[in-house]
Amino acid sequence: MELQEHGRIKYGAEDLLASSAGLGWRGIAAEHRRHPKGLLPTFQPQHMEIGIATGCHADCVVSRTGDRLRQHTRVEPGTIWLCPVGVLEEDIDISAWHDVLHIYMPPERFAQLSEVRGGAASRPDAVRYLGGIYDEQVRRMGIDLLRELRAPSSAGTMLLDTLTLALTEWLVDSHSSHTGRATRRSDRLLLEERRLRRVLDYMAAHLETDVSLDSLAGVANLSPFHFSRVFSAAMGMPPHRYLSRMRLERAKTLLALRSMSIAEIALACCFSSQSNFTRAFQRATGTTPLAYTAGPRVFMRNPTHSPSKI
Repeated sequence: MELQEHGRIKYGAEDLLASSAGLGWRGIAAEHRRHPKGLLPTFQPQHMEIGIATGCHADCVVSRTGDRLRQHTRVEPGTIWLCPVGVLEEDIDISAWHDVLHIYMPPERFAQLSEVRGGAASRPDAVRYLGGIYDEQVRRMGIDLLRELRAPSSAGTMLLDTLTLALTEWLVDSHSSHTGRATRRSDRLLLEERRLRRVLDYMAAHLETDVSLDSLAGVANLSPFHFSRVFSAAMGMPPHRYLSRMRLERAKTLLALRSMSIAEIALACCFSSQSNFTRAFQRATGTTPLAYTAGPRVFMRNPTHSPSKI
């Protein structure tokens, strides 16, 4: 089963509020759905599923049976359900409408985490079948995913990679059948200067192309799990946020040079549309790209952003 097909097969093609299908997401998928009152048929997932309620009728209750375990959940915004790989859900009974952000994750990242941790129990089927839980970490990451779903950002690919890694680790550490958190072998790893320089140079050279967390980890010769953590420690922010800042500086330079249209600049800085670029630019700077171009003309020998922190 393809990752993007999970929701359609389980829930049908209707009642979609938003979907990652067609957005080019890799390694994770998401749908925002409004579920009406009714019954859902038996389903056995091949991917990890997380459901986060975003709104509901005051009297909504969801009852479901998975691996012969019956659960009854009174729904409130923030209510979370987990359905691991391979759990046979015999039925889902919905008493009233509710809106849910569904997140689908493939088994590959769990296998990668298990390898990084030296064979620790990090399989997706080790995650427990849970309903009606409240987990602030999962909720916050869900909000970030929903924001990206509604308004794709310039560093969206890397943001999605980062959230996938973080969700994978959190589910294994907080909601799996094995007890205790596995020791992270990367705790003593540092991103030394030469590797950091290679990564930053790679970012600067690929401001106009799609960049994944895996590609940056490959430049640093580290696993994605290790790389994300040590880069954040070295630079004070995760890779996707740093790349977004680099692209914003690039956009400012292009706007000041006035040699390209705003639509061309949006495309050059990896925004999916001019409207998304305008929204992100205004959120970061307090002004619109059009207003920014009304400022004084700027001449630069090399407009490419060059990070100063090494």
